[in-house]
Parts: sequence; structure tokens; C-alpha cells
Amino acid sequence: MAASSVVVFLLLAAFVAGASAATFTIKNNCPYTVWPAATPVGGGRQLNSGQTWTLDVPAGTSSGRIWGRTGCSFSNGRGRCASGDCGGALSCTLSGQPPLTLAEFTIGSGDKQDFYDISVIDGNGRNLQCRAPRCPDAYLFPSDNSKNHPCRGNSNYRVTFCP
Repeated sequence: MAASSVVVFLLLAAFVAGASAATFTIKNNCPYTVWPAATPVGGGRQLNSGQTWTLDVPAGTSSGRIWGRTGCSFSNGRGRCASGDCGGALSCTLSGQPPLTLAEFTIGSGDKQDFYDISVIDGNGRNLQCRAPRCPDAYLFPSDNSKNHPCRGNSNYRVTFCP
């Protein structure tokens, strides 16, 4: 899949009671394969069209990131991606290299709020949709702090490629 393909994310908060943690459900609705990546929890994997990946993220996780990778080729967990590559690894421990668009998050502890934002600082002009009520736009430059959105703690999230 060419790096110029449009990848669309959907981020929805589904509020639930329960433990102070979050579940991220990542789904590929694209007609092609996407290789989502997530740090510091999750790493990364291949998602064929229609597949879902579920990540349980512990309370207190900060500086979390989820992004899509395209144009990837891997053998035994090593390879490269045309967009969002993370040091040639299938399961990322490093952040992705531009071009990429990020869904960034911090999961609160106890009754503390979660926070998320969409960042196109290292983006490549790909469309990214955020459909939660308070996310009409994305970070455009590093100190654009008005784009950080709070959610009630104990929330779950969905990221959908090609919604």
C-alpha cells in the first residue's frame, strides 16, 4: 500500500465504570492491511481488513501513542514501513518516524481524568477524524495546548482506521 493512501482514525470515548484502566479497541475497516503501533503498551501488529486488536492500558500510563503504519514489510518481526516506521520493528518500543499522525493519551489513576489529543505535528496531510464531542481539531505545533481534551477516568477508547 502506497504511503500516500488516506488513513482515517476514529477516536471515541465509551464511558464505563470499573477499574482505573482503559481498553483501546483498534479496528481496521480499510480495504487494505494497516500495521498499527502503540507505545508504551502494545507494541504493534499487522491488522488485515476487518481485524481488531484490543489493548489493556494500565492506570497511570502517560505519553501513550497510537499511530498507523503503511507500506510495511516484515520478516521475523523485523522490516520497515513507508510511514510511521519505528526502527524497523513490528512491535514498537520507539515512537514512529514521520510522516505519521498520532492519537496521544494519558490514563489517569483512581478517579483522575484521562486526557487525549490528536497530533499532526509530524503528519503528512493524512486525514484524521476524531468523533468525540470535544475534539474538533488537532495539535498543529508543539505548544498548541488548547487541543488536549479531558475525559472521565475509567473510559474505554476506540481507534478505527477507515471508519
